[in-house]
Order: sequence, then C-alpha cells, then structure tokens
Amino acid sequence: MGPTRKPNVCRQLSRRALGFFSRDAGVVQRTNLGILRALVCQESTKFKNVWTTHSKSPIAYERGRIYFDNYRCCVSSIASEPRKLYEMPKCSKSEKIEDALLWECPVGEILPNPSDYKSSLIALTAHNWLFRISATTGKVLEKIYLASYCKFRYLSWDTPQEVIAVKSAQNKGSVLARQAGIQQPVLLYLAVFHVLPFSLIGILEINKKIFGNVTDATLSHGILIVMYSSGLVRLYSFQAITEQFMQQKLDLGCACRWGGTAGTVGEAPFGIPCNIKITDTPPLLFEVSSLENAFQIGGHPWHYIITPNKKKQKGVFHICALKDNSLAKNGIQEMECCSLESDWIYFHPDASGRIIHVGPNQVKVLKLNEVENNSAQHQISEDFVILANREKNKNENLPIVTASGRVVKKNFNLLDDDPEQETFKIVDYEDELDLLSVVAVTQIDAEGKAHLDFHCNEYGTLLKSIPLVESWDVTYSHEVYFDRDLVLHIEQKPSRVFSCYVYQMVCDPADEETTNRSCEKDLQINFKLMINRS
Repeated sequence: MGPTRKPNVCRQLSRRALGFFSRDAGVVQRTNLGILRALVCQESTKFKNVWTTHSKSPIAYERGRIYFDNYRCCVSSIASEPRKLYEMPKCSKSEKIEDALLWECPVGEILPNPSDYKSSLIALTAHNWLFRISATTGKVLEKIYLASYCKFRYLSWDTPQEVIAVKSAQNKGSVLARQAGIQQPVLLYLAVFHVLPFSLIGILEINKKIFGNVTDATLSHGILIVMYSSGLVRLYSFQAITEQFMQQKLDLGCACRWGGTAGTVGEAPFGIPCNIKITDTPPLLFEVSSLENAFQIGGHPWHYIITPNKKKQKGVFHICALKDNSLAKNGIQEMECCSLESDWIYFHPDASGRIIHVGPNQVKVLKLNEVENNSAQHQISEDFVILANREKNKNENLPIVTASGRVVKKNFNLLDDDPEQETFKIVDYEDELDLLSVVAVTQIDAEGKAHLDFHCNEYGTLLKSIPLVESWDVTYSHEVYFDRDLVLHIEQKPSRVFSCYVYQMVCDPADEETTNRSCEKDLQINFKLMINRS
C-alpha cells in the first residue's frame, strides 16, 4: 500500500462549517477561520510556488478559479496542483467574452432550479449576449440578447450579488459626424437586471440634452453617478428615475411591440428596447467637484473623500460629512512624500468605517470619531501605521573632498518610491481571515524582489511575511490575490504577455504531522458531540 493521503485542512474546515459536526454552522465557520488564520500565520507555515503559467490573453481570478482566454478556459486553484475545470468551445472574435462577474447563491432565497444554487459566471460577449454559465462545468444555463442599437462592453454590480448593470461603450459618433459638428443625442446606455432568476429592471439612456457633456456614468447601490470632464460628480436616485421616466414595463421572454416592430424581449434579433428615457432633469441628490472625478462615500456616519479640483492639490484628500459637506476635524490628509507615483486613499472594506491611506513608505489606517463634547462633528485620528523597512541612506549628506583639498558637503534626497528602497505597491484585505495583506518591493541589483506581508487588521502588527520567488518589474502591471490558503500573482508584461504564479500553504513535515494529529483529535471530539446531541 502507498502512503496514506493526508487530509486537506481547508477541506476539513469547510465540511465542518457546512454542519457535519455542529448544528450551529455560523459559529463553527468563525472558529474554523480562526484556526486557519493561526495556521497561515504560524512560523513553520510556508507558501510554495506550485504552478506557473503564461498566456497571450488576460488572466482573471475569482474565488478559487483562474480564467484564461477571455474566460473560455477555467482552472481550479483549490487542488494541490491547479487543474482544469472546463474549456468552452472556441469562438470567433465577435463572440468572445469581454467581461464577467461571479454570482454566488444568496442565503435564504428559494430559487426555481436546482442549478441556481451553484455558483455561476455572468458573462457579456462581444456580440451583445448576456450569458449565465455554470462556474464548474462551463455549460450555458441562460442567455439574453441585449440589443443591436449600441455596443455593450462593461459589467458591474449595482447591488452585490443581487443587481447588475451592463454599460455600453460611449457613443462618440463617426469621425465625419464629429467634423461636421453633428451632436450625438445619446451618450451611453445602462441595462439593469435582477439576477437569479434574471429579470429586467430596464435600459436607461444617458443623453446629452438632459445631462450635458458626460464623460462617464455608472450605477452603485441604487445611485446613478454621472461624471464630467470638469471634475463635477452628480448623484441621482435610480429608483426615482425609473418610477418617473419608464415608458413601458418589459419582461424577458414575453412578446412585445415597440416602434412598429414586434418580437420577444431578450431574444435575437429583437433584443431589449430602451424603455427608460429621461425627458426632464431628475431631482439631484448630491453634487461635488473633485480632481479626476475621484469621489468615495463610506464611514459611520456617512462621509465622503475628494481631492480639491486643482492640479496642484493632487495628493491632498478632504474628508467631509455627507449630510452638510462640513470638513471633519483633521479632515485634510496629505502624506508628505516625494514620489513618482501618487499615494491613494479609500474607505476600509471591512465595514469598520475606517480609512486606509497608502503611500510609498507607509500605510496609515485612520478612524473616524466624534469630537469630544460635540457629537455633531467628527474627527480623523490615526488607528495605526505600517512603515516600510528602510535603512537611512549611508551616502546621504557625506562630505566630498575636491582635488584642491576643499571639503564640500553635498545634500540630496532620494525619492520616497526609489526602487532601491522597500516600497509599498499593493494593499488589500482578506475578509475571512481578517488580515491586511501588503506587497512590498525592493530593487536588488538588476531585478526587483517582492514579499507579501500579513498584518493584524485590528492593531497593524506584522504576523507573517512571504517572499515571492519571481522577480518584480515595477514597470509592469501587477495584481496579487490572497485568498485563505492561496496567494496568486498575475503580471502583465510588454506585448500583452500575461504570467500567473500560484502559491499554496504548506507546513514542514514534522509540524504537518502534529497538525494532522490535532485535526483528527478535533474531528473525533466534534463527532462525539454530534452523536451526544442527537
């Protein structure tokens, strides 16, 4: 007999979380994730590069699945070595998938088909079809033909896992039309759907007559956000627009007559008519001006972050109350750094209301508190700071002796993102393990070396550092994902060459054996508890 196959820790924890050993799956799941976090951060745990691949088309990652060739090929990264889940038939360039979102079954809703309870990929093709594809087999489960009057190109969540928005490319008109001064009345379209089961809310047109010279528009949490080249950002209620300007309610799969043409809604060649046409300026919810349209809302209570709309203010962030636009105390945040790449700021995705401000050599986590003796005003204060590991430059301010013997003191300062110094490039949050992941890069000789650090989300303490074996070129585009026991690095090189590096958690043999004995003992205890309860 061959060696006994050791159980996968993550698989055991997932089975227990589904209720194999307890009736209270929620509590067990939180306990399991705490165990996994301890395993990930312990000193003996390593992350091993188990797979590397290259592609001529973009590579995407979503919840344990790696997608190649415009989502046509799917590889599971959960196994000990990545394995192919499916490969869809080859298609023409006009039929390729241009954008996709992963849909996962919401808890507590009754769905019409058993297949609806499994994860699906919602995909938008180049020829305006919207597909729902099984995330495990690649089989097309549902398809909707959108329209022929515009080119749809982008997918996004309006409400995560519930409502999607499909955005068209901007209608800029032909070169001849622009030269002749012919204005395009409709700038772009937004098609909005409830998912699972698919149901149409409507297709909205953004036209120049009502909104003016719009550069972009999107939907987020029921809010229509319209942006202008001047830096102006305007917010409208999508529900109010729908109630006031919807011309006709349309249902997918139903017969319809529109503009003298009859057909079935959502089927080719009829598609879906644009049924929300704004004829008057809708009520404005909020308006603000910000450099490059940078605008974010978050915090408790609601605040927003902008950069004053002047080029010299780049890198200066104002944090203001949404209710009255008042600036928070210490609400002007500016990281005093001299670098080629600007710092960035955003609301913490852990829903704590905190703010993350990232610069080349430090990560500040800020918190929003009430001002003492004034509950109406709020202030910004530091929660903790993560600093890059840097040594003081030995050559800085050293005296220089000239040929004549004169001593000259030369002053110079390096850039804060100088490649020879450790510089922060990516900061992300692993919500299940409650860890901040920080990618730091240092140029060593001719190549850059990166490491991924895990920090406690509550205190900022460094818990684990993982070296990445591949070199890191700061001129390339990079994405790094940390997902439970997996680290994945996607790199885009010149000439559209994409590389994917997969790391998985491993333990030293002695520690792994101890861990397995502990897991087996834990499983036996939980199994006995389950028998006693029943």
